[in-house]
Amino acid sequence: MNCLEAMTAFVRVAELSSFTAAAQSLGLPKSSASAAVSQLEAHLKIQLFHRTTRRVQLTHDGQAYYERCRDVLAELDELDAMFERTQGALTGALRVDMPVSMARNFLMPRLPEFLSQHPGIAIELSCTDRRVDVVAEGFDCVIRVGSLSDSALMSRPLGLMHTGNYASPAYLARHGEPQTLDDLAGHHLIHYALTLGARPFGFEYRDGDEYKVIDMPGRITVNNTEAFSSAALAGLGIFQSPRTGNRHHVAEGRLVEILPAYEAEPLPVSMIYPRRRHQASRVRAFMDWVVEIMRDYLD
Repeated sequence: MNCLEAMTAFVRVAELSSFTAAAQSLGLPKSSASAAVSQLEAHLKIQLFHRTTRRVQLTHDGQAYYERCRDVLAELDELDAMFERTQGALTGALRVDMPVSMARNFLMPRLPEFLSQHPGIAIELSCTDRRVDVVAEGFDCVIRVGSLSDSALMSRPLGLMHTGNYASPAYLARHGEPQTLDDLAGHHLIHYALTLGARPFGFEYRDGDEYKVIDMPGRITVNNTEAFSSAALAGLGIFQSPRTGNRHHVAEGRLVEILPAYEAEPLPVSMIYPRRRHQASRVRAFMDWVVEIMRDYLD
């Protein structure tokens, strides 16, 4: 038995609660992940998981072993990278998640720079608007827009993303351009909701020192940022969206910014990552690079 490979398989099964998902994430057959854990249990003479046809759950001993294994693997990863700082050759894989629009507008145009500086690094990039489970899904770092609630993770503030109000020229030609908040009574808002069926939020604006919301009708609700932008470009209503992602649409005449004096509350942008005693050099290098490129886009 290769103890290191078995420990790696065990940790992934523990994080994903599935032999199948763990094997897929490691690029192994399911039988290999199952055999590795079984060999580890035989070697340790303990049961690591309660197994049923529907669920895989850590035993009490398995939980204690998992916590130590996670630290050991992180320390080994750091040990492998011990001399990378002086040699300037970072290697290994990174698993990162961020919103679709952020990957398209900010990361992808600049990513060749990072990869040319570190040719030994490979990146697995997940682009989704849902809230991923950072630990369970094995992410090294995640960029999140909005408030944070998971205190089990570490966070690094990146800045604030300011929001503007936009509509397409075709929409404004049909409905007129609103000049005041009262004019919104004759308009439609494109609603955004991660969970379809949730109550639409409405048009947010700042009134003095507080933010208020005007309920507005809408003919479409979307649950991802790509559809959100596409709906606005198609003339389906007014939408409130970060300015950084819409500047090129305004410059090219596809969108018009309206009611500039009424801005929604700026959105905090943060980088979150697992709470570990040691962090691989490649992860630190990537995070520092993201902080640097985001300075051009965030306040």
